[in-house]
Amino acid sequence: MRILCLIVALCGLVLIAGSAQAAVKFETVNYKQDDTALEGWLVYDDAISGKRPGIVIYPAWWGPSAQDKDVAEGLAKMGYVAFVADIYGKGVRPDTIPAAAAESGKFYKDRPLVLARAQAGFDQLRQSPMTDASKLAAIGYCFGGMPALDLARSGAPLVDVVVFHGSLGTPNPESDKNIKGHVLALHGAADPIVNAEAVATFEKELTDAGVDWQVDLYGGVMHAFTDHVHVQAPDHGIKYDAAADQRSWQAMSDLFKKTL
Repeated sequence: MRILCLIVALCGLVLIAGSAQAAVKFETVNYKQDDTALEGWLVYDDAISGKRPGIVIYPAWWGPSAQDKDVAEGLAKMGYVAFVADIYGKGVRPDTIPAAAAESGKFYKDRPLVLARAQAGFDQLRQSPMTDASKLAAIGYCFGGMPALDLARSGAPLVDVVVFHGSLGTPNPESDKNIKGHVLALHGAADPIVNAEAVATFEKELTDAGVDWQVDLYGGVMHAFTDHVHVQAPDHGIKYDAAADQRSWQAMSDLFKKTL
């Protein structure tokens, strides 16, 4: 009996030690789109072996930031491999609202470039040996909703697309028919930046295209409601909301559990 107890105790210590060594890993990935240098992060739990569903993350107009690292870490802990994509270019990280508006504005005027950058990040995710290429999703925050949705509109093999207070519009609504997976938009009902008219147009375009879509609206919630890292500007409709942040994450998680 003493020997058996000793064996059980030793096994327990081995399991504890293995758990202590396991951790979410962040790998900096340098890649290119044509001649432009880009820098993203591949994030995963090294305690998991084998392939797992992959999720590409398109950041808000700040570019890859601490906010996106938090998101990627949360996804890794849920058992996914995540790639934080870079749309702007390596080292281009605006740190004020005017600078972010100016940088993002360049891309709103060049949607083919947005798609090319979105595709480059998506390819990095798919190329990882950890990624199950049959179970892929994209998520986008604010400005990042544009590359996430444009990637889906290109016909990319995405099971899910989830956008948080995202940029929803497209100059080519007919491209919505190329969307293969589910679309979930998580949005503040009091968002003056991507307003109710923009949401209604988005819903109609997806309906006309026969897309499987869902929009969740959070009453009294403004733009950028998931962003607890960057500057708050309620006078401009930008404000973090902890309850909406939690509820939207849960909605995304529930979708992924069903489909991925």
